Amino acid sequence: MSDANVRIPEEAKDRLAAIAAAEGLSLRAYLSRLADTLLTPAERAEQAERAKATLNAWNGYAPTPDEQQELDDELDRRLAQATQR
Repeated sequence: MSDANVRIPEEAKDRLAAIAAAEGLSLRAYLSRLADTLLTPAERAEQAERAKATLNAWNGYAPTPDEQQELDDELDRRLAQATQR
């Protein structure tokens, strides 16, 4: 496996190195593990589509775009309300 150099602020590198050390990992191992656990935007979209298809097959859940927007707006409202506490 070849290595790559990534330029980030020193403070960010120090923070990541401290987190890695607390987990008993090198910074290199920690970043590799982190990269393996995160999804790309395309992977997230694919996962969301699979979830929608599964819900639809299970219980017929298939909101229209307008209904989905209403649900998103309600979730945003509730999250904003919860973070104000």
